[in-house]
Amino acid sequence: MLVMDNYSLKEHNTFGMDVKCAKYIQYSSVSELESIDFDSLPKPVKHIGAGSNLLFTGDFPGTVLHSAITTVKYVDMGLEEVPVMVGSGVVVDDFIAETCGYGLWGMENLSLIPGEMGAAAVQNIGAYGVEFKDVVSGVVCYDIQERRKVKFSVQECAYAYRDSMFKHAEGRYIVTSLLLRLSRAYKPRLEYKGVREALGLSPDDQPADLSPKQVRDAIIGVRNSKLPDPKETGSAGSFFMNPIVSPLQFAHIIDVARAEWGPDVKVPHFILDGGFVKVPAAWMIDRCGMKGVSVGGAAVYEKQPLVIVNASGSATAADVLAVERRVIEAVEQKFAVTLRPEVEHI
Repeated sequence: MLVMDNYSLKEHNTFGMDVKCAKYIQYSSVSELESIDFDSLPKPVKHIGAGSNLLFTGDFPGTVLHSAITTVKYVDMGLEEVPVMVGSGVVVDDFIAETCGYGLWGMENLSLIPGEMGAAAVQNIGAYGVEFKDVVSGVVCYDIQERRKVKFSVQECAYAYRDSMFKHAEGRYIVTSLLLRLSRAYKPRLEYKGVREALGLSPDDQPADLSPKQVRDAIIGVRNSKLPDPKETGSAGSFFMNPIVSPLQFAHIIDVARAEWGPDVKVPHFILDGGFVKVPAAWMIDRCGMKGVSVGGAAVYEKQPLVIVNASGSATAADVLAVERRVIEAVEQKFAVTLRPEVEHI
């Protein structure tokens, strides 16, 4: 177990914020986690993964915990539905590459999303028609309050769009491992136009011979064309959540778009249960002319306006927050929709 005081977190957040925490603890087993005296730690206590969905707004006065539990166990590779136990410290994309290599379906559409498995289970990451909840059957945690291991079914996790019950439990539960359900059955998810185009498919094509790796490679190509490599340009990926609006609000968005860009303008959207509509935040931000807008060392990424980047490499949290405010204000003014950040501010 690694225990460090006054520890730099610059390498533990993909925005590259140069901040410190009072104490940092990295554990590599459940028994090490159980041995921690939580009562004596500097408060608050915050558990992080790879820091790919965080914005540290300053030095953290408490304790940062990190899992280095990296075990992966395929319970029975002979079944059509393959159960897999995965440690919370496993890198998401490394695991997806491995499962696609084994010909297992389920997570290929999540390829290249940065982060670790424990944080993915908390955040319910998603992309191209797939969410983490679609492959999870159980989440094993350590309950800090009761000092014991607990397990939650996928239903008990109360998953929703970029949400779960873990995000509302005030840090009580630390994810240690996950039970996933992957499949040998042919199950490509090809609803998104960009993914089909990357695979060379027409809208009417119904391919019967794709592999998980082929879909993964297509997803990686699409993501690389739009998103910065966090190893080269600091960011936390998609900064804003796609807003879910009422039919009345969506009608207003259409009216605004047609008034400004003509009657033939198309507003991209997805119809959800209950008649609600999900509108891509990237489209709204782009239509507000915010691509490339910068404050200090931070900017809206020119290739994908959903992303705020540490363009200079030395942007401060204040720079990022200022860009965030400008984007939110621009979208509110034009469309009367309030964007919410997906990135957690600490």
